[in-house]
Amino acid sequence: MGFFLEIFRLGIRNLGLHKLRSTLTSLGIILGVAAVIVVVAVGEGNKISALREVSALGATNIIVRSSKPPEAANAGQARTFFVAYGLLRQDLLRLRSSLPDATAVVPLKAVGSDVSYENQRVTSQVYGSTPKLLDVARLRLEPRGRYLSDEDLVARAPVCVIGSEIARQFFRFRDPLGATIKVDGTVFRVIGVLEPVGLAGGRGSALVGRDLNKDIHIPITTAETQFGDMVMRRQSGSFSGEQIELSELYVVAPNTDAVVPIAERVRRIVDAGHAGLSDVQIVVPWELLENAKRQMMVWNVMLVVVAGISLLVGGIGIMNIMLASVTERTREIGIRRALGATRKHIVLQFLVETGALSMLGGMVGILLGLGISWGLQPLVQWLVRLPFLVGAFEGRLTLEPRVTLWSIVVSFVVAAGVGLIFGIYPAIIASRKDPIEALRHD
Repeated sequence: MGFFLEIFRLGIRNLGLHKLRSTLTSLGIILGVAAVIVVVAVGEGNKISALREVSALGATNIIVRSSKPPEAANAGQARTFFVAYGLLRQDLLRLRSSLPDATAVVPLKAVGSDVSYENQRVTSQVYGSTPKLLDVARLRLEPRGRYLSDEDLVARAPVCVIGSEIARQFFRFRDPLGATIKVDGTVFRVIGVLEPVGLAGGRGSALVGRDLNKDIHIPITTAETQFGDMVMRRQSGSFSGEQIELSELYVVAPNTDAVVPIAERVRRIVDAGHAGLSDVQIVVPWELLENAKRQMMVWNVMLVVVAGISLLVGGIGIMNIMLASVTERTREIGIRRALGATRKHIVLQFLVETGALSMLGGMVGILLGLGISWGLQPLVQWLVRLPFLVGAFEGRLTLEPRVTLWSIVVSFVVAAGVGLIFGIYPAIIASRKDPIEALRHD
C-alpha cells in the first residue's frame, strides 16, 4: 500500500510542477464532459416537454376529425361552390354502437368564428359539445363559474364557456361571468372560464390544429338549433357553402393498453362511411407519444456521440502531452531505473499522472456542465428580451434542461477511461527506455 501511495504522491507532484500545462492538457476532457452533460440535459428537457404537450391531449383519447378533401379545396377556385364533407351524426351513432368497451364518444360541432363583445371583435372558434368534453379533453375550469350541464343540453340554453385568451381580450378589467357575448350575431351568456392550456403555440397545438385558449364551448343542441349544418360565406363577388355535421369526435379507451386496438377498430368503422378516410383524419396521441419517445432516444444518442468526440480529442491531447513529457523526463526515468525502479513502476507513475488529469478534468467538467445546464434557461430568457432580438423568434422560445444522473456518471467514467487508455502508450514508451541511454540524455 505504501508503494502505491508513494507512486501516487510522485505523480500528483509532477503535475503540480506544471500547473498551466496540466490545465491545458485536461481542457479537452473538461469541455467534453461538460458538453455531454449539457447536450443530454437539453435533449432530456425537450423530450419531457414534447411528451408533456402530446400527453396533454389525453393518452387514452382517439381524435377523429373532419378534414377538407382535396376535391373540395379545388372546388374553392370557382366563384360559387358548395361542398359537404366530414363526420356525420351517423358516424357518431355507429361508433357508439360498435364500441361498447369505449369509455365515451364525445362529439364536437364547429359553428361560428365571429365573436364580439360590446365594441370588441375577435376571430375565434365556437364548438358545440356535451358536458363530458371537460374531462375527456383534460380541460380545467377556473374556480368560479361552471361548465356545460345536461340541463343546458335539454333546454338548448344560450350559454357558453370561454377560453382564457378570450377572457383576457374581452374582460381584462371585469368579471366575465354573467356577461353576454355574440357569436355570428347570436347572444350567449358566459357561465364559466377555462384555465390556460399549455398547448398554445406548442407541439400539441399543431396536433389539435388550433389554439385551445381561444375556443368557446356551447351546448351541442344549441349549436344544432341556432346554426345548423350549413356554413355560408360571401366575399368579394364569390359565394360558397360548406356542410359539416360534426367537426370532431373524441373516442376514449378504458386504458392505454386498449388504445391501439380500439384505434384500429375506429379506423375500420369510419372507413366504412368515408372510403380511404379522404375527408376524415384520425389522431392517436398514444401512438404519437411512443413515436416521440423513439425519436428523442435516437436524437439523444446522436447528440451524445457528437459530444463524445470532444472526449476523444481530449484523450488524444493527453497522449500527445504525455509523449512530450516522456522525452522531457528521459533523464529522470534513467535515474529512477538506475536506483532500482522496474518497468512496472515507471508505467504506474505515468498512468497515475494521466488518470489524475482525466479524473480531475472530469470533475471540473461535471461542475461546468451542471452550471451551464442550470443557467441555460434564464440565459435564453434574458437573450430573447434584448431589444435587437425581440420579435426574432416565433412563439415562446424556452429551454427546460433536465440534468440526468446517468449522463454525469457515464461522462465521468468515460473521461477517466479515455485518460487511462491514452496514457498507456506513453507509459509503455517511458518504461522501455534503456537506463544507460536515458542517463546519457541531455
